[in-house]
Amino acid sequence: MPLETLKTAAEQLKPRLVAIRRELHMHPELSMEEFETTRRIRGWLEEAGLSVQTFGLETGLAADIEGGAPGPTVALRADIDALPIAEETGLPFASRVPGKMHACGHDFHTAAMIGAALLLHRNRDRLKGRVRMIFQPGEEIAAGARAMIRAGVLEGVDAILGMHNKPDLPVGTVGIRAGALMASVDRFLIRVTGKGGHGAIPDAAVDPIVAASSIVGALQTVVSRNVSPLDSAVVSVCRFHAGTTWNVIPDRAELEGTVRAFDAEVRRRLPEQIGRVAESVAAGYGASAELIWMEGQTFVNNDPEMAALMARAAEELGLTVIEARPTTAGEDFSMYQEHVPGCFIWMGTSGTEEWHHPRFTLNEDALPLSAALFAHAAELALEALK
Repeated sequence: MPLETLKTAAEQLKPRLVAIRRELHMHPELSMEEFETTRRIRGWLEEAGLSVQTFGLETGLAADIEGGAPGPTVALRADIDALPIAEETGLPFASRVPGKMHACGHDFHTAAMIGAALLLHRNRDRLKGRVRMIFQPGEEIAAGARAMIRAGVLEGVDAILGMHNKPDLPVGTVGIRAGALMASVDRFLIRVTGKGGHGAIPDAAVDPIVAASSIVGALQTVVSRNVSPLDSAVVSVCRFHAGTTWNVIPDRAELEGTVRAFDAEVRRRLPEQIGRVAESVAAGYGASAELIWMEGQTFVNNDPEMAALMARAAEELGLTVIEARPTTAGEDFSMYQEHVPGCFIWMGTSGTEEWHHPRFTLNEDALPLSAALFAHAAELALEALK
């Protein structure tokens, strides 16, 4: 589609996309519970003439747009889940579900990708291949991408493109980066075992609280003394639980936290380093420590060719392209990239608050821009991959 025609068509879609986004915003659903959200998306797509596939999943769906000529398959992905946050925006279309809110903008992602689907469907005879629209549940708990991949949503797909709104970038600005953009996400639990006793007679006990407290401090050296200053990682203890009352030294204390990295080798070494620190510090107090490692998802790693293609698409549409700044937040889009090349970008939305804030908002002027960008990028990708 000629670029001016595409931009005009996207702008004409804006009232529809705003209405879709606001309907989703008023009815948020948590991860893997997006039953009504899935039903609504299905209705909007089928109303436009698209054929929907569920891949046997209860939440989430996909729709293929078949081009007029055979060719590769490019996927466009949006996430659809909300968060357990009580909304405080005061907007007329604020969440109507107590304690739940689209505080990460997945309603925006969904509406924008529906817009891209509508634009591509209208122009399907010109497409040289297939575009698969993926509306994924459960991103916030890193369960949705894994479920959709297992169900077969990537079968036949040659490349995948996606985005996240970025409140701190102005509307019309796109952040794109080849290589690592968002960090890997892993979880750990450290069980520290001592010997319980009376709080007034600590010499007859082995206090796991004291040992665990020292482990928290020692873990701060894992990154500063084990990871090269040229690399980066995060080790954060976010939960400390011990004891049941004020005058009893417990037998056990538990630490739980998160680990983030942008490099596969750094990520691989971190469990051993954390376990070694925990065990040696605990032993110094006469206690023992057990590390339980829960592997999560790898880091978002953008394919250089797909990143260049996204930059070209944005520039041809008159958007401002900047080098995306990485974040240690995670994204299960990375799981798709373990199977096919892909690119995940920042879409500027001129928001008022950062992600996951109860007053999170965004500028809906970014909706038609996003729809046009991904429609155009899909066309360019089909041409590049044939």
